[in-house]
Amino acid sequence: MKRCPTCGKNYTDQNLSFCIEDGTPLVPATSGDEPVASDYRSSDGQGPAYEPPHTYVPPGGSNKRKVWPWVLAVVGVLILGIVGMSIAAAFLLPAMMRTPPNHNAPPNANVESNSNQRSELNANSPTHNSAEPEKNANGVSRADGDSAAPTNKEQVLAQLKDIENDWTVANVNADKKKLESILADDYVGTSSDGKTQGKAEYIKTIQRDTQVQKWNFEDLKLSLRGDRATLSGTVRLQLQDREVAYHFTDKFVWRDGRWQATGSEVELMQ
Repeated sequence: MKRCPTCGKNYTDQNLSFCIEDGTPLVPATSGDEPVASDYRSSDGQGPAYEPPHTYVPPGGSNKRKVWPWVLAVVGVLILGIVGMSIAAAFLLPAMMRTPPNHNAPPNANVESNSNQRSELNANSPTHNSAEPEKNANGVSRADGDSAAPTNKEQVLAQLKDIENDWTVANVNADKKKLESILADDYVGTSSDGKTQGKAEYIKTIQRDTQVQKWNFEDLKLSLRGDRATLSGTVRLQLQDREVAYHFTDKFVWRDGRWQATGSEVELMQ
């Protein structure tokens, strides 16, 4: 008979080497130990069915599994995750930096667009626009150069009178550049002696007149029809030794945003 030194059970089966309850190696039983028939059934069917011995656990010990392989596995997964995210960031960040700016972003989101917008803002700034527009020979702003011909007769009369004064000054001083701007390309004029001249001949043959001291326009009359205007009247010239008067009829056309002389007829008054 054998006995379990841990639980104290006795076994009569000589083929058993370990306790079927706790797996403790069996030791020979003494004469005072009683068998436990109810705990074991022999091969003849009188005792309990045989069970294989359990894993032996020394007294006071515990059957603990080793955890260090799991720790290494977790650490390895973390390291692989960090490396993978680093590689992804290395590829994605440059691509994100090259992504075109959002069209809904504020104007200062892009340096180049800021530069272009600052140029446009400077060109349209109040300081730039506050400058007085450049004027043409008729005193009309160049900004209105492509506008329709003026229809206010008082305004047109004032403009044409200014042109007549500039025209007289240019004749006295033989200012060919000024005459170039006053006369239209299709200008044809008739002088007091009945001579007809085109623009080119007029400018080519003009000579300085040193006798004229001053002049004055009288009885001015304006005929205005669309972009055509006719101004007639008298001009009195004060010469060094006498005074002469001429009756004139000058024709103008509104072209390129200004009045240009297209014809002139001059007659000496007696």
